[in-house]
Amino acid sequence: MTTLTTPRDLLSAIPFLIGFNPQDSIVLLTLKSDAIAMAIRIDFPNEISADELKLLISHLSRDNAESVIAIFYIPEIGESQNEVISTILSAITDYGLSLREVITVEQERYRSLICEDLLCCPVEGNSVPDLIESRIAAEQVAAGRPIPFRTLDQLIESISPIQVDQELLKLLTKIDEIDYDQEPLELQRQGARAVNEFMAEFKTHGLVRDKELIALLLVRLKDLQVRDYALGSVSAESLDLYFTAWRWLLRSAPEGYIAPVANLFAAVAYERGDGALAQRALDRAEGDDSSYAMSKLLRQVFNSGWAPNSFAQMRSELHPKICSELFSGTI
Repeated sequence: MTTLTTPRDLLSAIPFLIGFNPQDSIVLLTLKSDAIAMAIRIDFPNEISADELKLLISHLSRDNAESVIAIFYIPEIGESQNEVISTILSAITDYGLSLREVITVEQERYRSLICEDLLCCPVEGNSVPDLIESRIAAEQVAAGRPIPFRTLDQLIESISPIQVDQELLKLLTKIDEIDYDQEPLELQRQGARAVNEFMAEFKTHGLVRDKELIALLLVRLKDLQVRDYALGSVSAESLDLYFTAWRWLLRSAPEGYIAPVANLFAAVAYERGDGALAQRALDRAEGDDSSYAMSKLLRQVFNSGWAPNSFAQMRSELHPKICSELFSGTI
């Protein structure tokens, strides 16, 4: 994330951090060495229980966070909203984390609860900056990040299914699934190669026109070894490519083939900091296959506040092992 020097910069950055313009939300940013380490968004509750508060603080305490920025987006601040804000802020400081900044956003105006300089922080607040015209947006778009969705509903729509391709459905029926009573290795290798071919074509064209390749990949991703190969094949440099490609495939995948793709997309979305989108992807996975084990595992990981950059560490340990098993270390 680019350098943030003012509350206006911060408010312009939030939609890029969470993927959409928040409303009725609480956004908490953890800082480490003066850099944003993690962004957490939750719906603004009518009240917050002790268990919910404990879970929230456990998220903030991970990855050795040093301080927190809290932003509260509320249509109107009343007594109950003030009580929620006070409860959360007290819990943060009681845990030992310092509050770098606290901002409320109400009716398109923002106000710092920490700043006492009335020249820059008047009682009536300041106008929320126009995202499109902000320096932050210009820098983020120049770096290749898309403009955030206007609402959470639009974000969810971005991974909603499109009309099923009837030709793709026919091609899927022609591909044999792996028979594990026989030697599965050659078909698993075929699946790993399909991952590589799919990503190469998507990188070149921004889509994949080869429906036979799409069908082969969807069938082979049902194999856990192939899915885990796909999970580990992403790198820091290719993260945005995989994010866009898996989202494209997720929207096209028919029933019965959604869960593996949704999990792959959820993992890269979470690593990019798009936690809300990652959770919605898992909703799609569970709607397709409620017993899919990886969905449950990733849900636990996301809810526990596991640092997104930990996925890179996981890849560095997992992927070489899978490559070795499939291809004796080469592909």
